[in-house]
Amino acid sequence: MILLTGLGNPGAKYARNRHNIGFMAVDRIAEDHGFPPFRAKFQGLVTEGRLGDTRVVLLKPQTFMNLSGQSVGEALRFYKILPGDLTVFHDELDLAPGKVRLKTGGGHAGHNGLRSIHQHVGPDYDRVRLGIGHPGRKEAVSGYVLHDFPKAEEDWLDDVLRGIGDGAPALARGDGPEFLNAIARRRPPPKKPAGSGKPDTTAPADTPAPPAEDPPADTRSALRRLADRFR
Repeated sequence: MILLTGLGNPGAKYARNRHNIGFMAVDRIAEDHGFPPFRAKFQGLVTEGRLGDTRVVLLKPQTFMNLSGQSVGEALRFYKILPGDLTVFHDELDLAPGKVRLKTGGGHAGHNGLRSIHQHVGPDYDRVRLGIGHPGRKEAVSGYVLHDFPKAEEDWLDDVLRGIGDGAPALARGDGPEFLNAIARRRPPPKKPAGSGKPDTTAPADTPAPPAEDPPADTRSALRRLADRFR
């Protein structure tokens, strides 16, 4: 059995926030793979099902982000799941929007949800880092993550979430590369930069011919020219 946890804040006002992309990921897995409705337990919302041959618990802590570890710790203890069988989906400022990376262990990089999980279960768990980009200034981070995804980002967000649903069975069986490939298959290929094709080295059909050279100057004297004329 494994535990897949998405991080976010509870309530409709936060539902589409960048900070809640972890909730969105877990919701997509539950929807795509026929999990039962979530129910309240472990200071969170939980549902159980299978991804392939693996029994899976999906958890969305309802303690607000800064206390996520309380809910995660309770669920791990109840199901007797080790931290090594925990995977956390979370927003990642240090990745461009739409980028997804996997990580095992390490620090929390200032993410309050991860910080809380570190405090309750330690750092030795897996993470799915979901890139949302950075606002550019440290003081703008709080407002940025607590703001809804704009319409301009809805396409890549939907692609990533569908890819997570596609790849969830691979993630459950420990095949990280195939999980990432499933997400990549949902993303459109990058656009070819303008002017990136091979240069056209053929001359246009209507290229004018170079002008003829001027005739050499006549240096004969007037008398000589007259004589030559009557030869």
